[in-house]
Amino acid sequence: MSSNIKLLDGGFGQAIINKGLDQIGTLWGCSAYLNKQDHQKVIDTHLDFINAGSKIITTSNFTIRKRRLAQNKLEDKLNDFLKISGKLAQKAVKLSNKNIEIAGSLPTRGETYKSDIFLSDKEILGEFYESASILNPYVDLFYLDVLCSYKEIELALESIKNFEKDIIVGVHLKDTGKLPSGENITGLKNILSKYKIRAVIGGCISPEIYQKVSTELKELNYEYGFKINAFENIPDDWSITPNANPNLSLGKRSDLDSDAFVDFCKHAINDGASYVGGCCEINHHHIQAISNEL
Repeated sequence: MSSNIKLLDGGFGQAIINKGLDQIGTLWGCSAYLNKQDHQKVIDTHLDFINAGSKIITTSNFTIRKRRLAQNKLEDKLNDFLKISGKLAQKAVKLSNKNIEIAGSLPTRGETYKSDIFLSDKEILGEFYESASILNPYVDLFYLDVLCSYKEIELALESIKNFEKDIIVGVHLKDTGKLPSGENITGLKNILSKYKIRAVIGGCISPEIYQKVSTELKELNYEYGFKINAFENIPDDWSITPNANPNLSLGKRSDLDSDAFVDFCKHAINDGASYVGGCCEINHHHIQAISNEL
C-alpha cells in the first residue's frame, strides 16, 4: 500500500475512560484535567496511539468549550484545560522521540452531532479564535473536530486563518450522506478554497457512511479520509446524558474489531483515501493493526 498514508489516532475519550478514568458529568475523557494525578493517563493514551503508529495525534479537548464547561460549572477553566491538553500532547511526543504532528482540536460549538448552535456568528468566531489562540503554541496544525454545518465550518476557518497553519476539516455526516444541517458535501468546495486546507475527512462517522460519501469527498480535490467510530447508531434526536459514557446510549458494534478495521481501511486506501484513523471506540489496537499493514 501507499507510503503516503497519514495515520491518525483513534477515539481518545473512550480510550482514557477505559484506562480507569472516572468520568465527571459531560466532560467525558477531559475529566482527566480536573486532577493532576490523572494527567499521566492523558500522556499514556497519546503514547498508546503514537507507539501503535499514529503520525498525527489530536489534542484531547473535545469537551473543553464554553457550553460544555458551563454544564459542569467549570466556566473559568477554559484557558487552564486547553493549555494542559496542549502541554500533555507535547510531552507525549517528546517522550516518544518520534516525528509526530499535533493537531489542535477545535470541536463543534453546538451539541455533538447536531447543527443547532445557540450563539451569534460573532460569538462563534470569538470562541473558535479564543480556543485556537490558546492551543496555537502547542500544535502543528488544527483539526475542525466533528463540525456540522457550512456556517460553522466557515466561521471556524475564518477565525483561525491568521495563524497560518494547515487545517484538517472533520465533517460530521448523517446516514443520508449529508451534514446534520441537511447540506451536501459538494457545497463545501467554494468555502474551503479560501483557506489553507490540508485534508477533508469524515469526522466520527460509521464505515457505511464513509463509503456512501467517499466519492463526494474525493471530488472536493483535497486529500481525504476518515476518523470512523464503532458506535451502533447515532440517532438524529440523540442528546447527551449527564454522567454516562456515550456508548451506553449509542451502543458499541461487535463487528468492527481490528481485522475488520484493517479490511475497511485497505479498501478505502485503494480507492484514494490518504488520512486514516478512528474516533469513538476505535482504540490503539485498531491503529496498530493498520499500521502493521502499512
